[in-house]
Amino acid sequence: KAKTKASRRGNHADNGTKKSSISAWLMPGAAVAIVAICFGICYQNFAKATIRNEQVVLAPANQSFIEPTQRQFECAKAYTAELRRLRPDCLPASCGRFVHDGIATEAEAAALLALAKRGFALGGGSGGATILDLHSGALSLGQKFVNVYTVDGRNGGRGFAPTESERRLYAGVVNRIRLAVAAAFKVSNAESLRLTKPTFFSRLTSAEARTQHDEYWHSHVDKDTYGSFHYTSLLYLANYGTDFTGGRFLFLDSNGTSTAFVEPRTGRVSAFTSGSENTHRVERVTNGQRFALTIAFTCDPAAAIDASAMGG
Repeated sequence: KAKTKASRRGNHADNGTKKSSISAWLMPGAAVAIVAICFGICYQNFAKATIRNEQVVLAPANQSFIEPTQRQFECAKAYTAELRRLRPDCLPASCGRFVHDGIATEAEAAALLALAKRGFALGGGSGGATILDLHSGALSLGQKFVNVYTVDGRNGGRGFAPTESERRLYAGVVNRIRLAVAAAFKVSNAESLRLTKPTFFSRLTSAEARTQHDEYWHSHVDKDTYGSFHYTSLLYLANYGTDFTGGRFLFLDSNGTSTAFVEPRTGRVSAFTSGSENTHRVERVTNGQRFALTIAFTCDPAAAIDASAMGG
């Protein structure tokens, strides 16, 4: 992790099968889920949690969780069955969610945000959601997607090119998150977790939706939206309450009722198993800009991508 990511452009960031081409981002099921993916997390230390209107604040923005905090529960049956078929050594000991503020530093998050902003400057969605995928090059521009590596840009630029140090930073953060996910869910073989697409930066604002793809606030299940997702993670690049308001991640029960939420914080990683046990959505942003990087992992070798492969 907001259906975007092509079904309604904001929704973690392709409704089942994914294509590496820009056209895949134009499919109604994929765009909406792209931004939405993005964002969930609970933890066991409920003594620190507070209650607001019967919702648990699982990770307040004004608290730092240097050690991971986690909640575990039973996996959806379909999720477990698929992983047993694909790679039993990729199964979690139990499903759940965790939040961790000690994986990426604020300085690293700031550097990744600067990279994302350079790309966003060459485009921008017409509604409240803008997406940038470093791997395929997909960038929101108006009501369509363009290739950030070839677009001239609004300011006469010649496209977009991450520096070598930015590539190393991105790949290093992705790998640290992968190892943290494997450890938190007690995956027996950490190497069985592989990066998958779409992996993307998102910018959410309070702008009115121009098309259904801009409606990033709808509830969804990542495994249904992105067929290759088995573990979803979000690296937040902005602070709730300071950089933006609204935009909290809402975790939903089986009735679709919001029971808990996470407040984003720069450098915070939230991660969860991608099955129906973790239905979620993102609140509409009411002010400012909410930035995040959605990073998902698959247990399907055929759906894996290389973190260093950028450029479509």
